[in-house]
Amino acid sequence: MTSTERTPRNTRQRAEVRDAVAANPAFATSQTIHDRLRHEGSKVGLATVYRTLQAMAASGELDTIRTPDGQIAYRTCTPGHHHHLVCRSCGRTVEIDLPGLEATTRRIAGEYGFAEIDHEVEFFGTCSSCA
Repeated sequence: MTSTERTPRNTRQRAEVRDAVAANPAFATSQTIHDRLRHEGSKVGLATVYRTLQAMAASGELDTIRTPDGQIAYRTCTPGHHHHLVCRSCGRTVEIDLPGLEATTRRIAGEYGFAEIDHEVEFFGTCSSCA
């Protein structure tokens, strides 16, 4: 580890943010998570929530998506590569696997001379409960 890399400290604030994210089965924005914490009596500031969520996402502890309105939302997910179906109304999220997508993506990228391909695929719709 270099001097510029740091292991995140396990602070009370980080634990509160982690618990708030884990308690929500849907993706949630920083503001939504901050509102939940405030409602529960937490004194964690919005800037701390933003920084903590960004650090947790960077370390792979949380998944992120960009919502249709452009906000970044966070969720605790299962490890490993997967994609999501997200309800536009209630936020219900289902983790899905897309068999063959990785190989197809690499093949197409190779045809155009691209390497080290990465991708994000999220589907937004309306779940059966909201339809």
